[in-house]
Amino acid sequence: MLYVFLSICCSVFVSIMLKLVKRYHIDIYQAITWNYSIAIVLSWLFLKPQLNNIGEAPFYLYGLLGLLLPSLFVILAASVKLAGIVRTDVAQRLSLFIPIVAAFLFFNEALNSIKLIGLAVGFAAIICLIPWQKQTQDKTTAGSWIYLLIVFFGMGVIDVLFKQVALVKQISTGTSLFIVYSLAFVIAFIGLLYQVINKTMRFSWPHILIGWVLGIANFGNILFYIKAHQVLAKNPSIVFSSMNIGVIIAGTLIGVFIFKEKLSTFNKIGILLALIAITIIYYPQLFTNLFSHS
Repeated sequence: MLYVFLSICCSVFVSIMLKLVKRYHIDIYQAITWNYSIAIVLSWLFLKPQLNNIGEAPFYLYGLLGLLLPSLFVILAASVKLAGIVRTDVAQRLSLFIPIVAAFLFFNEALNSIKLIGLAVGFAAIICLIPWQKQTQDKTTAGSWIYLLIVFFGMGVIDVLFKQVALVKQISTGTSLFIVYSLAFVIAFIGLLYQVINKTMRFSWPHILIGWVLGIANFGNILFYIKAHQVLAKNPSIVFSSMNIGVIIAGTLIGVFIFKEKLSTFNKIGILLALIAITIIYYPQLFTNLFSHS
């Protein structure tokens, strides 16, 4: 469980950094671009990619991930800024319902009543977490729900694509991540270079350094997540549920007590429903036992 804990810490640290970007006048696009440069280096050092059979790689998957990762990172930063750490983290974690639905529709996984209940509770949580009010004291705007929905669907699609990548037998996971990070950096750097040429941005060491710190945390999140799955290979549900519930709880505590984010009663109910939904999805036996003894 140490790896799960470290992965949770890295994930929440990324959200904190995105929250602090505006305060310290850091250009988020530049930071996100350089984040992938350090991820490439760390992937090479720790995941030992093997490039001898790179010709067999599914580059259509890698290319799509390389495009979506930096794009969604920008949306994620906007969501943290407008909707807050708490709601954004919950939207990220609830995105697990997208690959679950995909498993039923595309991967022929059996659908049962308990999973349907879990999905229904998760949908109710999403409704409760949307900041419906026009303006609150923490400057959450009504339009922020759009960013939350994009984070929800975007993270879900990325998870499905990573699951597809994991099914690739001829390429190792480390090699796949190295290629994806490399493509993400190239795509993001092209956008950055375009802005520099048009003189709407210039390279700055503070932005680069912040990007590298962000990249270390982002890579640590994925590395420790993979390590947790390797150690608990026979109990993946423990990793899934612990990670999602842990991030929601940690993100909520930091958002409310450190950044003084305001949550309505409706939002608090949504967080509780999110925890219940994740537990139902990944621990269906607990839900079954509860009702079998009642």
